[in-house]
Parts: sequence; structure tokens; C-alpha cells
Amino acid sequence: MRVATVEQVQGFTLVELIAVVILIGILAAVGVGLFASRSAFSPLLASQQLASATLLAQQAALAGNEAGSLSVTQGADDFVFTVGPGTPSEREFRMSRNGTGLSVSGASFPISFSDLGRPDTSGDVLFTFSGNSTFTVCLSSLGAVYGGGC
Repeated sequence: MRVATVEQVQGFTLVELIAVVILIGILAAVGVGLFASRSAFSPLLASQQLASATLLAQQAALAGNEAGSLSVTQGADDFVFTVGPGTPSEREFRMSRNGTGLSVSGASFPISFSDLGRPDTSGDVLFTFSGNSTFTVCLSSLGAVYGGGC
């Protein structure tokens, strides 16, 4: 009696290889735009840095720390995010502007926070970072920080 043996072939099918090449092509086409120029994503980075600095100032205010305020200044080449300006606990964060500008409506700097984490403003504050693209950050009157309009 003869036993039939089945030969197992290892490797990828042509369909799998083509699918991978297509996926790599799509990712390359979409991703290369992010790395083409820094000014394309500088407004996004600045808006994220603002949100982080705002949350740090709120946490300081909630903890009863004297550094419960935030200031942002625009230099010729960079943004300076300062948590607790003028206090011994002052912390500065700098990032390159790369053609990005900031406009603020609803408040002026520095923005102080209450012991409940609410900003001492008359209402919502809208921060707009603009350059090759535009990103907005809202600081609500209750202290919530989120991307988008108020």
C-alpha cells in the first residue's frame, strides 16, 4: 500500500504581497505630508502644548500651589508657555513657532485658576493657532480644555 504525502509550501500568496504593497503605498502617501515641513504641523503641536500647560496650571491650583496660573508669550522664534509666572514654582516650556501665530479671545494673560480648577475669566476662552493650518483650543468657564471651538 502506498501512502500519499502532501508537500507543504511555506510563504506568502501573491494576494497577500500585493495587499501589503498597497498598504505601504497608502501610508507613505499620507504620512509624507506630515514630515514635509515643520510648519505644517506646528499649530497642532502648539495647541497640544497649550492644553498640557493649562492642565498643569489647573492641577497646581487644585493642589493649593501658588503656581496656579498660565501665561503664553510669542517671541520672534518661539512660544513660551509659563505655568505660575512670577512665583518660585514657575515652569517654562518653549517650542519653536515655525510661522505659527496665536490669537486669544475671551481673556488676557496670565490666566489664573481657582481652587476648583476654574479659570478666573468672564466666560470661555478661545485660543487659535494658525500657520499653514489652524487649530483651536477652548478653555471653558468650568475649566475643561478641549480642541475645537467654544
